[in-house]
Amino acid sequence: MSTFTTNLGINPFEDPLDRILAEIAFSIQLPPSQHQKAIERYEAVQRFLDSPATSFEGLIEYFYPQGSMAIDATISTRGTDDEFDLDIVLQLGGRFRSMQPLEIHKELETALLGYCGVKVVRQTRCVTLYYKDGMHLDITPSVRELATPERQSHIMHAKGPSASALDNRVAMNAYGFANWYNLRAPLERRVHDAFAKRWHDFETARARASADVDDVPEQQAFVVKNTATLALQVHKRSRNIRYADHVGRIIPSVLLSYYAGGAARPNMRLSDMVVRIA
Repeated sequence: MSTFTTNLGINPFEDPLDRILAEIAFSIQLPPSQHQKAIERYEAVQRFLDSPATSFEGLIEYFYPQGSMAIDATISTRGTDDEFDLDIVLQLGGRFRSMQPLEIHKELETALLGYCGVKVVRQTRCVTLYYKDGMHLDITPSVRELATPERQSHIMHAKGPSASALDNRVAMNAYGFANWYNLRAPLERRVHDAFAKRWHDFETARARASADVDDVPEQQAFVVKNTATLALQVHKRSRNIRYADHVGRIIPSVLLSYYAGGAARPNMRLSDMVVRIA
């Protein structure tokens, strides 16, 4: 099968303006080593929940990434720190289909308490695992909406601590959205390779600067795929800085991702894509 593609993209480090924007995106991305750690933790939580140690064994239909993790657009939480939020959907079947939102949240919270020594917090729509190195895993339970496109679901909304008339199930299709975005913003080889080299050079220089490390670290699997996603990360950083001191909700990442997916055009300069999304 031919692997030829016309979506080669443009190396953002070759143009002075694009390089500035690319360095901003680079500075706030989840490093390849952290990305690998996120994958390992994602898989470990899945194995734990679907084991005899919990009441979820055999009742998990799907366990999959959503949001920025699904489209490789994760950045630090507010653009000025080393904290990263990673989102996971826990699609449940069986008896969970007839349970109330708060009941599901509490059962998930109970199952995770004590897991690997991490801090467990029940939120309004998810249960969050707080790791000591600043990584957060948000696990959002859902139930499949039958006779609809694949994985179209309802997520559980329940503030607690007691059941309320405001508790409800909210429609969503994170799986479908991620597929739509990834089709709109395909791999651009020059962009991917330029950032892979940038990360490799950075890790090499850091290793050589350490008196305790002599070998160049192995290059991790890399995740930057295209200019549209880089431009999305720049916009997310702008939002995070603008709302750094804001209390309450901010412009949701999924909205910015929708704009980026709609604006995506292969083989554009990074600065042009930033303007196009704006």
